[in-house]
Amino acid sequence: MKFIEDKILQDGHIIGNDILKVDSFLNHQIDYSFLQQFAAEVKRQFDGVPVNRIVTIEASGIAVACAMAEAYGGIPIVFGKKQKSKTVDPSNVYSASVNSFTHGNTATVTISKRYLNADDSVLIVDDFLAAGSASLGLYDLCKQAGANVVGVAIVIEKVFQGGRAKLKQLGLKVVAGASITAFSDNKPVF
Repeated sequence: MKFIEDKILQDGHIIGNDILKVDSFLNHQIDYSFLQQFAAEVKRQFDGVPVNRIVTIEASGIAVACAMAEAYGGIPIVFGKKQKSKTVDPSNVYSASVNSFTHGNTATVTISKRYLNADDSVLIVDDFLAAGSASLGLYDLCKQAGANVVGVAIVIEKVFQGGRAKLKQLGLKVVAGASITAFSDNKPVF
């Protein structure tokens, strides 16, 4: 999506030639009209595919999920929680381990069994796709629930880290707003 590439070139910053910082519009300060435009395009690409639930991971995926849910007429959003809580019964959750490239750690991500089930037709959404750990973890949670995952929608994909290939091996349709094949001279190559 050209408008996402343009936004990255205008407002993104490369750190160490492998990390793209887009905190001015995507994962710290949010440009919601930008996310609405992305969500409308994703919905168009999944035209005719039934979706009744959006699944994402906290925290950066939540804003993307809100725009996506709005594009689908206000369907529910469920996000995988990375933090333990005294209000959540650990015997009543689906759980999966998810490694974060950006944060350099692994978290146990959970979703309550109350909010995800076999009747759900799920679109997984997130801000970034790198090695695919977050999307694969969310896919695992959906499969534990017996839900049907119709695809994955990502605002920015770093193709060179292999996440898309892993998701495609599962037979998933992957839609990325911008696909970065490399970083060269502190600039993304689309």
